[in-house]
Amino acid sequence: MAGSTPASATSELGKPADSVSPWTEAWRRFKRHRLAYWSLWVLGLLVLAVLLGPMFYKVGVNDVDFQARLAGPSWKHPMGTDDLGRDILARMLYGGRISLAVGMSAMLMAITVGVIIGAVAGISRGWVDAVLMWVTDLFLSLPQLPLLLLLIFLFRDPLKQMFGLEVGIFILIVVVIGGFRWMPVARLVRAQFFSLREKEFVEAARALGASTQRQVVRHILPNSLGPVIVAATIDVAAAIIAESTLSFLGLGFPPDIPTWGRILYDGRDYMDLAVHWALFPGLAIFVTVLTINFIGDGLRDALDPRRVL
Repeated sequence: MAGSTPASATSELGKPADSVSPWTEAWRRFKRHRLAYWSLWVLGLLVLAVLLGPMFYKVGVNDVDFQARLAGPSWKHPMGTDDLGRDILARMLYGGRISLAVGMSAMLMAITVGVIIGAVAGISRGWVDAVLMWVTDLFLSLPQLPLLLLLIFLFRDPLKQMFGLEVGIFILIVVVIGGFRWMPVARLVRAQFFSLREKEFVEAARALGASTQRQVVRHILPNSLGPVIVAATIDVAAAIIAESTLSFLGLGFPPDIPTWGRILYDGRDYMDLAVHWALFPGLAIFVTVLTINFIGDGLRDALDPRRVL
């Protein structure tokens, strides 16, 4: 036709579509989940505050000022002071490092143990799978809080003597909390392995002579990491709450090592005189756990290919 433009090899219809990696597509889907996206920013700012805050806020965590006992928030003490006149903001920044470190370390331990046990059970058949699931069910049936208290009473002093006060208590709490969080991950990974090992791409790798180890490392395990990542976010929140619970019961870190749970525990008797003492650590725990849960929801939606956002 007159006036028409001849089609070229580089026209839009002939241009190949840009390839997008699965992780890039997952990030695009994650950003569409507004609560999860902004929760990631809030959590990132919170982590930066506890990591970099002490570099700019030079008040010592154990500096005592008896003239400012139980003082409310002010320009000098933005979050007020406790019964000894210690600055709560300085203790919050220091304690946030410990609380977040406990949450991340316990999560890594739970995920590592859970993935290993779940992968071995999922790829095995017969008595190995039965024994591992029996152990998992045994741990699931145990009452967690009484056992946590018992283990802390039994191993607190030996670990203090071996690693020192702060490091010993940190190792004890991480091991105790992480040791009771791996069972759901193991069951999740086992179910993923049962589903994936019968898929066509795994059968093709098996037909080409791939060993069992290669099938697990190169094909099955990478495709089962989506639910594991979501479970990891849940474990971080659960570990922070567990550490706060232990500190609130007086069984976590000692009073001279502030954590959010310990600060909350110390301020419980002064609710009528200094509500700020318990308000700020409780708010920090609430915001941290809430943002991590929203991030977990966003990851669940972003990593699920069957869900349309």
